[in-house]
Amino acid sequence: MASLRAHLYDLTIRLAVKGRLGGTHDVYAIRRAFEGARFPTPAGVAFTPGEVGGVPGEWAEAAGAKTEGTKTEGTRADGERPTLLYCHGGGFIACSAQLYRPVTGRFARAGFRVFTPDYRLAPEHPFPAAVEDCTGVWAALAEAGPAVVAGDSAGGSLALTTIIEARRLGLTPPVAAALFSPATDLIGRSASFRTNGRRDAMFRPEALMRLVPAYLAGADPADPRASPIEADFSGFPPLLIHVGVREILRDDSLRLAEKAKAAGVPVELTVFPVVTHAWQLAESFLPEARRSLDEAATFLHRALKAPPHPEAEVAA
Repeated sequence: MASLRAHLYDLTIRLAVKGRLGGTHDVYAIRRAFEGARFPTPAGVAFTPGEVGGVPGEWAEAAGAKTEGTKTEGTRADGERPTLLYCHGGGFIACSAQLYRPVTGRFARAGFRVFTPDYRLAPEHPFPAAVEDCTGVWAALAEAGPAVVAGDSAGGSLALTTIIEARRLGLTPPVAAALFSPATDLIGRSASFRTNGRRDAMFRPEALMRLVPAYLAGADPADPRASPIEADFSGFPPLLIHVGVREILRDDSLRLAEKAKAAGVPVELTVFPVVTHAWQLAESFLPEARRSLDEAATFLHRALKAPPHPEAEVAA
Protein backbone atom coordinates (compact mmCIF):
# COMPACT_ATOMS: atom_id res chain seq x y z
CA MET A 1 0.00 0.00 0.00
CA ALA A 2 1.31 3.42 -0.91
CA SER A 3 1.86 6.04 1.78
CA LEU A 4 -0.20 9.22 2.03
CA ARG A 5 2.96 11.14 1.24
CA ALA A 6 3.28 9.25 -2.03
CA HIS A 7 -0.21 10.39 -3.06
CA LEU A 8 0.57 13.99 -2.08
CA TYR A 9 3.89 13.90 -3.94
CA ASP A 10 2.18 12.50 -7.03
CA LEU A 11 -0.29 15.40 -6.97
CA THR A 12 2.49 17.95 -6.44
CA ILE A 13 4.55 16.69 -9.38
CA ARG A 14 1.45 16.42 -11.58
CA LEU A 15 0.57 20.06 -10.95
CA ALA A 16 4.07 21.51 -10.98
CA VAL A 17 5.86 19.55 -13.69
CA LYS A 18 3.66 17.69 -16.17
CA GLY A 19 2.05 20.78 -17.71
CA ARG A 20 5.40 22.57 -18.07
CA LEU A 21 7.04 19.64 -19.83
CA GLY A 22 4.12 18.63 -22.00
CA GLY A 23 3.70 21.84 -23.96
CA THR A 24 7.25 22.77 -24.88
CA HIS A 25 9.50 21.68 -27.75
CA ASP A 26 12.44 23.66 -26.33
CA VAL A 27 15.09 21.26 -25.01
CA TYR A 28 16.64 24.03 -22.94
CA ALA A 29 13.30 24.81 -21.30
CA ILE A 30 13.00 21.13 -20.41
CA ARG A 31 16.53 21.28 -18.99
CA ARG A 32 15.60 24.25 -16.83
CA ALA A 33 12.49 22.43 -15.59
CA PHE A 34 14.52 19.35 -14.65
CA GLU A 35 17.25 21.32 -12.96
CA GLY A 36 14.82 23.57 -11.09
CA ALA A 37 14.08 20.77 -8.63
CA ARG A 38 15.89 21.01 -5.31
CA PHE A 39 15.84 18.45 -2.51
CA PRO A 40 17.55 18.45 0.90
CA THR A 41 21.02 16.94 1.02
CA PRO A 42 21.50 14.07 3.51
CA ALA A 43 23.44 15.01 6.62
CA GLY A 44 26.69 13.32 7.53
CA VAL A 45 28.04 13.06 3.97
CA ALA A 46 31.11 14.73 2.49
CA PHE A 47 30.78 15.75 -1.16
CA THR A 48 34.09 16.35 -2.94
CA PRO A 49 34.71 17.44 -6.55
CA GLY A 50 36.80 14.91 -8.42
CA GLU A 51 37.81 13.48 -11.74
CA VAL A 52 37.92 9.80 -12.71
CA GLY A 53 39.03 8.54 -16.11
CA GLY A 54 39.31 12.13 -17.28
CA VAL A 55 35.62 12.82 -16.51
CA PRO A 56 34.70 15.41 -13.87
CA GLY A 57 32.16 14.62 -11.21
CA GLU A 58 31.67 14.34 -7.49
CA TRP A 59 32.58 11.86 -4.77
CA ALA A 60 30.10 11.22 -1.95
CA GLU A 61 31.33 9.50 1.18
CA ALA A 62 30.15 9.31 4.76
CA ALA A 63 31.73 12.14 6.73
CA GLY A 64 34.90 11.05 8.48
CA ALA A 65 35.59 8.20 6.04
CA LYS A 66 38.94 8.07 4.29
CA THR A 67 39.03 10.25 1.16
CA GLU A 68 42.79 10.79 0.74
CA GLY A 69 43.87 9.94 -2.79
CA THR A 70 40.37 9.43 -4.18
CA LYS A 71 39.62 12.84 -5.63
CA THR A 72 41.19 12.32 -9.05
CA GLU A 73 41.52 8.56 -9.48
CA GLY A 74 39.47 5.42 -9.00
CA THR A 75 42.10 3.63 -6.94
CA ARG A 76 41.28 2.50 -3.42
CA ALA A 77 43.18 0.67 -0.72
CA ASP A 78 42.08 -2.66 0.72
CA GLY A 79 39.66 -2.21 3.57
CA GLU A 80 38.06 0.95 2.20
CA ARG A 81 34.37 1.14 1.49
CA PRO A 82 33.22 -0.41 -1.81
CA THR A 83 32.91 1.87 -4.81
CA LEU A 84 29.63 2.67 -6.55
CA LEU A 85 29.41 4.40 -9.93
CA TYR A 86 26.12 6.33 -10.00
CA CYS A 87 24.83 7.55 -13.37
CA HIS A 88 22.35 10.36 -12.82
CA GLY A 89 19.11 10.82 -14.74
CA GLY A 90 17.88 13.84 -16.66
CA GLY A 91 16.79 12.60 -20.07
CA PHE A 92 20.39 12.74 -21.37
CA ILE A 93 20.01 16.51 -21.61
CA ALA A 94 19.98 17.76 -18.02
CA CYS A 95 20.91 17.39 -14.32
CA SER A 96 24.20 16.90 -12.53
CA ALA A 97 26.00 15.10 -9.73
CA GLN A 98 25.17 17.97 -7.38
CA LEU A 99 21.44 17.75 -8.03
CA TYR A 100 21.54 14.02 -7.25
CA ARG A 101 23.08 14.39 -3.80
CA PRO A 102 19.94 13.06 -2.06
CA VAL A 103 20.46 9.73 -3.83
CA THR A 104 24.25 9.52 -3.76
CA GLY A 105 24.32 10.79 -0.19
CA ARG A 106 22.04 8.01 1.00
CA PHE A 107 24.20 5.43 -0.76
CA ALA A 108 27.23 6.98 0.94
CA ARG A 109 25.55 6.69 4.33
CA ALA A 110 24.85 3.03 3.47
CA GLY A 111 28.59 2.38 3.25
CA PHE A 112 29.62 3.16 -0.35
CA ARG A 113 32.16 5.51 -1.85
CA VAL A 114 30.04 6.97 -4.64
CA PHE A 115 31.33 8.68 -7.75
CA THR A 116 28.79 10.48 -9.94
CA PRO A 117 30.20 11.71 -13.25
CA ASP A 118 29.05 14.95 -14.81
CA TYR A 119 28.94 13.25 -18.17
CA ARG A 120 28.52 15.37 -21.29
CA LEU A 121 24.93 16.31 -22.06
CA ALA A 122 22.99 16.55 -25.32
CA PRO A 123 22.23 18.38 -27.52
CA GLU A 124 25.67 20.02 -27.19
CA HIS A 125 27.27 16.57 -26.91
CA PRO A 126 24.98 13.98 -28.51
CA PHE A 127 25.18 10.18 -28.38
CA PRO A 128 27.52 8.43 -27.73
CA ALA A 129 29.31 11.09 -25.63
CA ALA A 130 27.55 10.18 -22.37
CA VAL A 131 28.18 6.47 -22.98
CA GLU A 132 31.88 7.13 -23.60
CA ASP A 133 32.17 9.21 -20.43
CA CYS A 134 30.50 6.65 -18.16
CA THR A 135 32.53 3.85 -19.72
CA GLY A 136 35.73 5.84 -19.21
CA VAL A 137 34.89 6.33 -15.55
CA TRP A 138 34.13 2.64 -15.17
CA ALA A 139 37.44 1.64 -16.80
CA ALA A 140 39.29 3.62 -14.12
CA LEU A 141 37.17 2.38 -11.23
CA ALA A 142 37.36 -1.26 -12.34
CA GLU A 143 41.16 -1.19 -12.07
CA ALA A 144 40.85 -0.55 -8.32
CA GLY A 145 38.90 -3.71 -7.56
CA PRO A 146 35.29 -4.95 -7.42
CA ALA A 147 32.70 -2.22 -7.77
CA VAL A 148 29.02 -1.78 -8.61
CA VAL A 149 26.92 0.55 -10.74
CA ALA A 150 23.52 2.19 -10.35
CA GLY A 151 21.42 4.78 -12.14
CA ASP A 152 17.94 6.11 -12.74
CA SER A 153 16.00 6.95 -15.90
CA ALA A 154 18.55 8.00 -18.54
CA GLY A 155 21.21 7.13 -15.97
CA GLY A 156 19.73 3.65 -15.71
CA SER A 157 20.23 3.31 -19.44
CA LEU A 158 23.83 4.50 -19.06
CA ALA A 159 24.43 2.03 -16.23
CA LEU A 160 23.31 -0.78 -18.55
CA THR A 161 25.38 0.48 -21.46
CA THR A 162 28.39 0.71 -19.16
CA ILE A 163 28.01 -3.04 -18.59
CA ILE A 164 27.60 -3.60 -22.33
CA GLU A 165 30.72 -1.58 -23.12
CA ALA A 166 32.75 -3.16 -20.31
CA ARG A 167 32.03 -6.54 -21.84
CA ARG A 168 32.87 -5.35 -25.37
CA LEU A 169 36.15 -3.76 -24.27
CA GLY A 170 37.24 -6.65 -22.06
CA LEU A 171 36.97 -4.66 -18.82
CA THR A 172 36.06 -6.22 -15.50
CA PRO A 173 32.26 -5.80 -15.35
CA PRO A 174 30.33 -4.41 -12.39
CA VAL A 175 29.54 -6.98 -9.71
CA ALA A 176 25.87 -5.90 -9.80
CA ALA A 177 23.63 -3.07 -10.95
CA ALA A 178 20.71 -1.23 -9.31
CA LEU A 179 18.36 0.42 -11.81
CA PHE A 180 15.57 2.87 -11.03
CA SER A 181 13.05 3.27 -13.87
CA PRO A 182 15.69 2.82 -16.58
CA ALA A 183 14.99 4.07 -20.09
CA THR A 184 15.77 0.91 -22.05
CA ASP A 185 13.96 1.46 -25.37
CA LEU A 186 14.39 4.78 -27.20
CA ILE A 187 12.30 3.45 -30.06
CA GLY A 188 9.29 3.79 -27.75
CA ARG A 189 7.79 0.33 -28.18
CA SER A 190 6.77 -0.26 -24.55
CA ALA A 191 2.99 -0.53 -24.13
CA SER A 192 3.05 1.71 -21.04
CA PHE A 193 3.94 4.65 -23.30
CA ARG A 194 0.30 4.46 -24.36
CA THR A 195 -1.50 2.96 -21.38
CA ASN A 196 0.15 5.21 -18.76
CA GLY A 197 0.04 8.47 -20.67
CA ARG A 198 -2.53 9.94 -18.28
CA ARG A 199 -1.45 8.09 -15.15
CA ASP A 200 2.18 9.23 -15.22
CA ALA A 201 2.50 12.30 -12.97
CA MET A 202 5.55 13.74 -14.74
CA PHE A 203 5.56 12.93 -18.45
CA ARG A 204 3.32 12.78 -21.46
CA PRO A 205 4.60 10.31 -24.07
CA GLU A 206 5.17 13.00 -26.67
CA ALA A 207 7.20 15.09 -24.23
CA LEU A 208 9.49 12.20 -23.39
CA MET A 209 10.01 11.23 -27.02
CA ARG A 210 11.05 14.80 -27.89
CA LEU A 211 14.26 14.17 -25.99
CA VAL A 212 15.27 11.25 -28.22
CA PRO A 213 16.31 13.17 -31.38
CA ALA A 214 18.12 15.74 -29.23
CA TYR A 215 20.15 12.94 -27.72
CA LEU A 216 20.66 10.64 -30.71
CA ALA A 217 21.23 13.34 -33.36
CA GLY A 218 20.44 10.88 -36.13
CA ALA A 219 22.06 7.80 -34.57
CA ASP A 220 20.24 4.48 -34.74
CA PRO A 221 17.86 4.13 -31.75
CA ALA A 222 18.19 0.34 -32.05
CA ASP A 223 21.90 0.53 -31.17
CA PRO A 224 22.15 -1.37 -27.84
CA ARG A 225 24.12 1.55 -26.39
CA ALA A 226 21.05 3.73 -26.99
CA SER A 227 18.36 1.11 -26.34
CA PRO A 228 19.87 -1.49 -23.99
CA ILE A 229 16.81 -3.71 -24.42
CA GLU A 230 18.44 -4.70 -27.74
CA ALA A 231 21.52 -6.12 -25.99
CA ASP A 232 22.43 -9.75 -25.40
CA PHE A 233 22.10 -10.14 -21.63
CA SER A 234 24.00 -13.41 -21.37
CA GLY A 235 26.61 -13.07 -18.65
CA PHE A 236 25.19 -9.87 -17.18
CA PRO A 237 25.67 -9.36 -13.43
CA PRO A 238 22.66 -9.51 -11.06
CA LEU A 239 20.17 -6.68 -11.55
CA LEU A 240 17.85 -4.91 -9.13
CA ILE A 241 15.06 -3.00 -10.91
CA HIS A 242 12.61 -0.61 -9.25
CA VAL A 243 9.86 1.17 -11.18
CA GLY A 244 6.48 2.79 -10.52
CA VAL A 245 3.30 1.14 -11.74
CA ARG A 246 2.00 4.44 -13.17
CA GLU A 247 5.15 5.40 -15.06
CA ILE A 248 5.35 5.71 -18.82
CA LEU A 249 8.67 3.87 -18.51
CA ARG A 250 7.17 1.01 -16.49
CA ASP A 251 7.29 -1.53 -19.32
CA ASP A 252 10.87 -0.58 -20.20
CA SER A 253 11.67 -2.12 -16.82
CA LEU A 254 9.32 -5.08 -17.11
CA ARG A 255 10.64 -6.02 -20.54
CA LEU A 256 14.22 -5.66 -19.30
CA ALA A 257 13.52 -7.95 -16.35
CA GLU A 258 11.86 -10.54 -18.58
CA LYS A 259 14.67 -10.57 -21.15
CA ALA A 260 17.43 -10.64 -18.53
CA LYS A 261 15.79 -13.51 -16.65
CA ALA A 262 15.44 -15.46 -19.91
CA ALA A 263 19.21 -15.04 -20.37
CA GLY A 264 19.86 -16.51 -16.92
CA VAL A 265 20.55 -13.23 -15.13
CA PRO A 266 19.46 -13.00 -11.46
CA VAL A 267 16.87 -10.21 -11.31
CA GLU A 268 15.06 -8.61 -8.37
CA LEU A 269 12.12 -6.57 -9.69
CA THR A 270 9.81 -4.40 -7.58
CA VAL A 271 6.92 -2.38 -9.01
CA PHE A 272 5.91 0.38 -6.58
CA PRO A 273 2.35 1.75 -6.44
CA VAL A 274 1.59 5.46 -6.95
CA VAL A 275 5.20 6.78 -6.90
CA THR A 276 6.32 9.23 -9.58
CA HIS A 277 9.33 8.96 -11.87
CA ALA A 278 12.65 9.55 -10.04
CA TRP A 279 10.91 9.34 -6.67
CA GLN A 280 14.23 8.37 -5.04
CA LEU A 281 15.23 12.07 -5.07
CA ALA A 282 12.57 12.71 -2.42
CA GLU A 283 14.24 10.47 0.18
CA SER A 284 14.05 13.20 2.84
CA PHE A 285 10.27 12.88 3.17
CA LEU A 286 9.03 9.97 1.03
CA PRO A 287 9.16 6.54 2.74
CA GLU A 288 9.02 4.77 -0.63
CA ALA A 289 12.21 6.60 -1.67
CA ARG A 290 14.05 5.51 1.46
CA ARG A 291 12.83 1.95 0.99
CA SER A 292 13.97 1.87 -2.64
CA LEU A 293 17.45 3.22 -1.90
CA ASP A 294 17.95 1.07 1.19
CA GLU A 295 16.89 -2.09 -0.64
CA ALA A 296 19.24 -1.21 -3.49
CA ALA A 297 22.13 -0.66 -1.08
CA THR A 298 21.46 -4.00 0.62
CA PHE A 299 21.30 -5.74 -2.77
CA LEU A 300 24.60 -4.25 -3.92
CA HIS A 301 26.40 -5.03 -0.65
CA ARG A 302 25.13 -8.61 -0.80
CA ALA A 303 26.36 -8.99 -4.39
CA LEU A 304 29.81 -7.69 -3.46
CA LYS A 305 30.13 -10.36 -0.78
CA ALA A 306 28.79 -13.20 -2.92
CA PRO A 307 30.84 -15.41 -5.28
CA PRO A 308 30.82 -14.09 -8.88
CA HIS A 309 27.86 -15.11 -11.00
CA PRO A 310 29.23 -18.02 -13.12
CA GLU A 311 28.10 -16.62 -16.48
CA ALA A 312 29.45 -13.17 -15.63
CA GLU A 313 32.80 -14.77 -14.79
CA VAL A 314 32.90 -16.45 -18.19
CA ALA A 315 31.94 -13.21 -19.96
CA ALA A 316 34.68 -11.29 -18.16
